[in-house]
Amino acid sequence: MRILVFQHVAVEHPGIFRDFWAEAGHQWDVVEIDEYEAIPEYHGYDLMVVMGGPMDVWQEEELPWLRTEKAAIRRWVLDEGKPYLGICLGHQLLAEALGGKVTPMNRTAEMGIADIELTSAGHEDPIYAGLGPLVKTFQWHGAEISTLPEGMVVLAANAACATQAVRWGRHAYGFQYHLEVVPDTVVEWKSIPEYTAALEQVLGREATEALGDQVMATMPVYHAAARRIYNNLNGLILER
Repeated sequence: MRILVFQHVAVEHPGIFRDFWAEAGHQWDVVEIDEYEAIPEYHGYDLMVVMGGPMDVWQEEELPWLRTEKAAIRRWVLDEGKPYLGICLGHQLLAEALGGKVTPMNRTAEMGIADIELTSAGHEDPIYAGLGPLVKTFQWHGAEISTLPEGMVVLAANAACATQAVRWGRHAYGFQYHLEVVPDTVVEWKSIPEYTAALEQVLGREATEALGDQVMATMPVYHAAARRIYNNLNGLILER
């Protein structure tokens, strides 16, 4: 399988999925969208994966490449009808590209470890086969999908965010939480001053300092869930 990856900052990479892809012998090409790297032709790619980032989807005036990226996602999902995996910002971009709306959260930004609950649609969706009804997740976001595009289905939610996981069509999926988390994730992200400041504002300094150890303690849970979703998505791709 050939995979096209969009990144928006170097430290928000596919994480554990790179290990899964390497095991399976898949090839992946990374486009650093925020550095205006050219998006290649889609021919020959089987999956688009769009990662997170510190920017927001509505910053098109400051970051004009967001328009280009949304158009690319729309073409991939609508015109090409190919499988899509969006994480955090990539989840939000999927909704915006298809006509939905992303806005700042009504509540405080959601950061740290949190449970989400599958909806009735999530229980029936093949992407969550073998998981649920509660899924432990790693969160780091201050925006959310507030208006769903036509045809988008919510698969998971919690009290902080009603759109934790979504599907559009047969195999375009978005996850607000970070499936890809690896042991270096918190350390790498805290190296970005804006990220650390946001953490301390939401969690406080003491909880921010403890976050890395807490995430490490639950890492096997995250990896098991990511493996399950990876396997389920592969099954959907093979059925095309």
